Amino acid sequence: MERENRTEDVEKAGSSHGETESLSEEHRQYLLQRHGTVELDPMPSMDDADPYNWPKRKKEINLALIAFHAMMATFTAAAIQSAFVPIALDLHVSVQRATYLTRARHRHPRRRPALLAPSCEPLRPATDLPRFPPLQPRRQYRLPAAAIGTAVVSEMFFKRERATYMGIWTIMVTCGVPIAPFIFGFVAERVSYRWIYWVLAMINGVQFILYFLFGPETLCVRDADGAPKPTHSVTKSLYFSFHRIDPRPLTIGDFIHPLSYVIKPRVWVPAMSYAMVFLWAGIMPTILMPQIFPEKFGFNTQQVGLQFLSVILGSVIGEQMGGRTSDWWMWRRRRALGKAPPPEYRLWLSYSGFVLSIIGTVVFLVQVGNAGTKWNITPLVGVTIASVGNQLITTVLITYAVDCYRPDAAAVGVFIVFVRQVWGFIGPFWLPNLIAATSFNTTAGIAAAFIIVFSIIPIALLQAVA
Repeated sequence: MERENRTEDVEKAGSSHGETESLSEEHRQYLLQRHGTVELDPMPSMDDADPYNWPKRKKEINLALIAFHAMMATFTAAAIQSAFVPIALDLHVSVQRATYLTRARHRHPRRRPALLAPSCEPLRPATDLPRFPPLQPRRQYRLPAAAIGTAVVSEMFFKRERATYMGIWTIMVTCGVPIAPFIFGFVAERVSYRWIYWVLAMINGVQFILYFLFGPETLCVRDADGAPKPTHSVTKSLYFSFHRIDPRPLTIGDFIHPLSYVIKPRVWVPAMSYAMVFLWAGIMPTILMPQIFPEKFGFNTQQVGLQFLSVILGSVIGEQMGGRTSDWWMWRRRRALGKAPPPEYRLWLSYSGFVLSIIGTVVFLVQVGNAGTKWNITPLVGVTIASVGNQLITTVLITYAVDCYRPDAAAVGVFIVFVRQVWGFIGPFWLPNLIAATSFNTTAGIAAAFIIVFSIIPIALLQAVA
């Protein structure tokens, strides 16, 4: 693996002292009044329309909207997980086949059409759903928020706080999976699984209105000095302008550009490592619990949904380690060195996430295999531990990749989500068959081997050569 050149963002981070010294007195006073310091990375302009200069409340509201939108991508896909059994009975298919329903899933503005248009797409909660096709669509339309969220975060927040706010976005993406079956387990049990689609449609409508009113545009074309180029009035350009931000013509290269990161180790290595952990510590338990627990323990949809509290708890704990702790980790190193540390220093935190993912996955599989027909909590302890590791890995690795290529954060996010979704899509088709062909214990060993070979070793090599 060849050593890559430092990217524009890393170079700027290493020379922030020089940028501070070159500031005009007017610029310095503006930053002091706005932020209370001039030690900022990236260095914002003297324009109130610059997203870096927005009030903290405005940034946080916009982040909340984009994070909730991103959560709805996984929330919508996982909405029927606790209802596999009634769906299988209704459609006269096997429970495993019913699980397939959950898997069938820079120059453009962040706000429109990528975010607004998908929000208002109807979900069609049909009253007569005799086949799979009507159930399968309307899941991938929310992926823009899950893909360009990295860009939105990097366009509003400074590097010193990026992991914290990136963590808010990532935990919402992660928690969409367990929150949906937890809520809709009650809905499916007490009303009908068809009401799941009606609820999703209602959420779509409310979300569209909120995002239209309170979700400003974060992408802006800047001049040579880094200041946003004026277009219309600030309010119009942020909320009511629906044209393309960048006037340059659209080319085929714009569509395939994110795939160019397949040759850049600082992106494809964390993407591969994250996807592997996401499959075993994230996807695998959430797919197996709705399949195994009803048959093994006689659970109904409501009881299945309650099992997902373990994923929510683990994800919340993991985010504290991957978000604020990650920013503190980098700040502490910067203070010791007197300059910004290399992005690879953040990767040291990922090893604890890998270990926790392996331990949790093994505990879950082994304890499910050892359980009889009477439920006990030990498999869920494993799920919680695995979820801690999965969330820690999610925040640390995505933030690392964005730190390396911050000016192209949107493409980085698209590539990482693409790799994760491909691997997450394939997994549920063969995981149940693997367990049936071997055993829970053997599958636990295979899971540990996969994470070691495709996650831990590549990250260690990346650190060694960077």
